[in-house]
Amino acid sequence: MAVNPLKIDLNADLGEGGTQDEALMPLISSANIACGGHAGDTQSMRRTLLLAKQYGVNVGAHPSYPDRAHFGRISMTLSPEALYATLHQQISALKSLCDDLSIKLTHIKPHGALYNDAANNKALGQIIIRVIKAIDPRLKLMILAGSPLVEQAKAAGIEVIEEAFADRSYLADGTLAPRSQPGAVLHDADKMLAQVSAIIERRQLTAITGETIPCSATSLCLHGDNQEALRFAKLIRSYVQQ
Repeated sequence: MAVNPLKIDLNADLGEGGTQDEALMPLISSANIACGGHAGDTQSMRRTLLLAKQYGVNVGAHPSYPDRAHFGRISMTLSPEALYATLHQQISALKSLCDDLSIKLTHIKPHGALYNDAANNKALGQIIIRVIKAIDPRLKLMILAGSPLVEQAKAAGIEVIEEAFADRSYLADGTLAPRSQPGAVLHDADKMLAQVSAIIERRQLTAITGETIPCSATSLCLHGDNQEALRFAKLIRSYVQQ
């Protein structure tokens, strides 16, 4: 638990087979746990949930397209029924474990390609909203700050957590730079902290091509699979506790 309140929620995607989950957990305030679509199984979900409970970290489900081969990072064309079914199954699997362990599931954060696709695709967004309402309409939806899905979810009565990324570069339209683009993932601590500072203090960030983008994020994501994740998490934690 934090000694001082954080200036902003700090979240990480965990339970994805990485080696830093245990070290990262005490540094964050929210964990998005892979629940079988791109990574994760019953054992990893339970282990990550217990870590989150130990450190008082908020727990969210991190569902994705059912694509373990590509880690959920490639868009898939599924029927609405098939996508609804897999998302419902993934989230329900984690929620069942939460119930068994007396842990509250607080939010849903789509993963990878689904996250990016749903942010700007109303039909996909509606499927996610339907799943949330079916499982527990009190669940919050964590999604890209400023994206069309933010207002779509709010209009449907779903509480939204607007998210920005500490360790990813942005395009001028406010979307994430694709991982295939040089510089899309930040590995330089000074650049990362400059972006964090701009998001928190000025509610803006700078695109990879130099444009200034408004940013209304209330949560910062640090990717657990970034090789710099642990070092970055310590730096951000220190900054947001100042």
